[in-house]
Amino acid sequence: MRWVNQRISRTNGLMMGVLPILALILLYLVLAGERHAVNPADKILPMPGQMVDAMTALVAERDPLSGRYLFWADTWASLQRLLLGLGISTASALLVGLVLGVLPPVRAAFGMLVTGIAVIPPIALLPILFIAFGLGETAKVALIVVGIAPFMIRDIAGHIGSLPREQIVKAQTLGASTWQLMLRVALPQSMPRLIQAVRLSLGPAWVFLISAEAIAADVGLGYRIFLVRRYLAMDVILPYVAWIALLAVVLDFLLVQASRRGFRWAHGENR
Repeated sequence: MRWVNQRISRTNGLMMGVLPILALILLYLVLAGERHAVNPADKILPMPGQMVDAMTALVAERDPLSGRYLFWADTWASLQRLLLGLGISTASALLVGLVLGVLPPVRAAFGMLVTGIAVIPPIALLPILFIAFGLGETAKVALIVVGIAPFMIRDIAGHIGSLPREQIVKAQTLGASTWQLMLRVALPQSMPRLIQAVRLSLGPAWVFLISAEAIAADVGLGYRIFLVRRYLAMDVILPYVAWIALLAVVLDFLLVQASRRGFRWAHGENR
């Protein structure tokens, strides 16, 4: 049987997905062991015990200055910024995308503007955002919104604009108004695509968040990574990067489950 025709069960798929991760961990342990055999004080590839010791102080011990558990404070601060940025971007994409997708005059008037904003590198706007909104939370959230909302708007508008014309004609034949077309025809079919757009935006959203926190923050995952890099503290940086990856995977999993449970028809599943 050709590989392209093979069907992988969920259990086998999970096992096959875990194997490369285990191989990567094993490769790291081998390389770290070799480096420490040559130089026991090596800081570039810390051993697992070193990472556990370094993270214990951040996870389970209060900071003497702030009185906070730094790891959990960093996680909470970053998640707040990320989820707020994703929420604003999702609402904007749904509202603006519906209007642009359903109404050709609006798409003709503002489609080029949205495209122009979407192609601007968001990091280049970071100084402007800090000048306009200051160094507080608003600028950090705004960078996430500016970075991912235009892409999501274009995607939703394009998806709605490509809906079969027959659906629009049939709805109008039955007396549907413009608002009813948006709410009864376009909106339900755009929701699975919206969740997919959020999933695709998770990676860029993390990039923009970490960039903003690295420049102007006093708490956050990105702030902590860039704070300890001056000491070559890879025993903190690597666990933080792994934690960010785990959070991203969990968010992606939750979005997939929400899409499958709420819109089974979009995944070829029967109710």
